Amino acid sequence: MKNPFASVKETHGDKAKLVAALQKLAGDDLWIDRTNKKKGLGHVANAKLLRLHATFTAVKQKFGSRDKLIAAILDIEKRTKDDGEKSRLGKFPVPRLWDMYRSLEKRHAVKKVRAPSKSKTETKAPAQSPKKAATKQDAKKKTS
Repeated sequence: MKNPFASVKETHGDKAKLVAALQKLAGDDLWIDRTNKKKGLGHVANAKLLRLHATFTAVKQKFGSRDKLIAAILDIEKRTKDDGEKSRLGKFPVPRLWDMYRSLEKRHAVKKVRAPSKSKTETKAPAQSPKKAATKQDAKKKTS
């Protein structure tokens, strides 16, 4: 596993190019500008910049904007008409929304796979062995 500095050098050349690529990729449709105006993204750690770039790339390819990502989350949760939830999610940054989407998608995909796999024989109580059934009948005869 390479260290973050080596990964930045390999993929983008230097940190300034990675920051420029990240700013270009994020734009207004994905980015909520919460960075320190004096420091900017140039003072953020290389590992975090790489994670942000990977996250924004994935979201951009799959959804195109934050609004579509929020709509997908609401759709998975079956809360598309809930304006309060939509405004609450609108305050979250893209990495948090992306993590939420992936976990919801995984959770709901597992439920869809498990639900049809149950058969009627699995839901019934297991049958007793003949020896146990015989001993219960003998116990009833002795008490009668």
